[in-house]
Amino acid sequence: MSQEWWRSAVVYQVYPRSYQDDDGDGVGDLRGITRRLPHIADLGADCVWLSPIFQSPQKDMGYDVSDYCAVDPLFGTLEDFDSLLQTAHGLGLKVIVDQVLSHTSDQHPWFKQSRTDRSNDKADWYVWADPLPDGAPPNNWHSHFGGPAWEFEPRRGQYYLHNFLTSQPDLNFHNPQVVEAVLETCKFWLDRGLDGFRLDTVNYYFHDPSLRSNPPAPAQPHVMATELYDMQDNIHNKTQPENLGFLEKLRALTDRYDDIMMVGEVGEKGPRSIEIMGRYTEGRSRLHMAYSFAMLGPEFTAAHFRSCIEGFQTGAPEGHPYWSFSNHDVPRQVSRWAEHAVSEDAMARLTCAMLMAFEGTIGIYQGEELGQTETELEYHELTDPPALRFWPAVKGRDGCRTPMAWEKDAPNAGFSSGTPWLPVKPPQAARAVDQQGPEGVMAFYKDMIARRKASPAMSRGKTTFIDLPEPLLAFTRSAPDERLTFVFNLSKTPQEVVVSGAAGLTLGGRATLEGERLVLQGNGFAYLGHDGDIALTTP
Repeated sequence: MSQEWWRSAVVYQVYPRSYQDDDGDGVGDLRGITRRLPHIADLGADCVWLSPIFQSPQKDMGYDVSDYCAVDPLFGTLEDFDSLLQTAHGLGLKVIVDQVLSHTSDQHPWFKQSRTDRSNDKADWYVWADPLPDGAPPNNWHSHFGGPAWEFEPRRGQYYLHNFLTSQPDLNFHNPQVVEAVLETCKFWLDRGLDGFRLDTVNYYFHDPSLRSNPPAPAQPHVMATELYDMQDNIHNKTQPENLGFLEKLRALTDRYDDIMMVGEVGEKGPRSIEIMGRYTEGRSRLHMAYSFAMLGPEFTAAHFRSCIEGFQTGAPEGHPYWSFSNHDVPRQVSRWAEHAVSEDAMARLTCAMLMAFEGTIGIYQGEELGQTETELEYHELTDPPALRFWPAVKGRDGCRTPMAWEKDAPNAGFSSGTPWLPVKPPQAARAVDQQGPEGVMAFYKDMIARRKASPAMSRGKTTFIDLPEPLLAFTRSAPDERLTFVFNLSKTPQEVVVSGAAGLTLGGRATLEGERLVLQGNGFAYLGHDGDIALTTP
């Protein structure tokens, strides 16, 4: 691929625990992923994103790293990783890996040393603070997984910061030695030929050194906060200005290699997430691109999608977005937006057609190409820490992390010959790869990815939105040699649009164009090709 291959790429996320188990222990592994790489290449994806594969106690499924430069034996060896990388490159696929730099496992040698006393060589490598006079934590910051973001360590007589589990202490990026050590771990993987990083919680690296308490979150009428974390305006525990300096150091490192890509996960909700994406991707000295949870929530309106994209256009004119509808942390889109769906397959096709039409880089999550649904789990089947703690109010993330379904009638749908770490249930097995015929969702994804790559407007055209009432989302993307207008019905109710000007239906899903009359059935969509200007109105 050409330089800056990532600009219109389709990135396929693999959750290693759940993709393919080749050693029969019930957990996916690198050899299994390597064996299944042709599936990803055949789909037409450009890049594979691997969730963490590093050595870890697996308290948070690998997002608690105990050795940044070793593969966890659960997944294989460094040699297995090298083989995966070689195979992927042979298939024309780039490979990026999750880097979890904001925190480590409490089993990391750095933390084991840091917690022993206040005077050792790594005493200041983590965020430590004295108790208040009454023994309380130093401020009011909350953890994402419930309760205070502080844990007391008797050996030091101090608290340490953890934005997530107590077993995930936060590194102190205000210490230059920490920054250098972290950069060295990134260099280790780049030297092995890795094509880039997906940076977990990219806005959490620095904290307010004064440890000021957060103010309460702005009141939201009729909305009950289900997380303590959301009850605060989290302005002091993350997204500090020093983050930008670190990103520039990391970019300087990656620029020493050939055509590396970094995409950062902005852990923020609402309009602020788009603003942060803009700052973090501004110019050519920070991240190549960023993505947020802006499109990963329950909201499914034309106004919402338009505000996300236009917000990025306005707030980050020099930046580059990465859009996705699903990942390993949120319910699968087909289930999440089910109330708006005529059927599961109709929603799968509609969301694919939308995503492939968006300007920027596109991310899809394993199984999304099958129209896969969220798995309903019972309490005894859970592994996710927040769900185990707060069930049934919190369902957790296990439902989107269940194993990939390959062969419907094989044991565990072809994922493993052993007992899988999460169950494969009949509704998910029914959507296995071997059940996807020429008219199936997977064939549609393959066609849409190919269409995106072949279309100048879809791969590099600029976006201009068209004013239509809900539930219609419409925009034009223009390149020098092609113009396409896209119309999507985000509801179950048929909609009609008047198309003024010469236009042809280049792709229609549950849609017909007769003269000027464009009819979109529930979850219908239309791609309109035209040379001159056209106008869209509703009757």
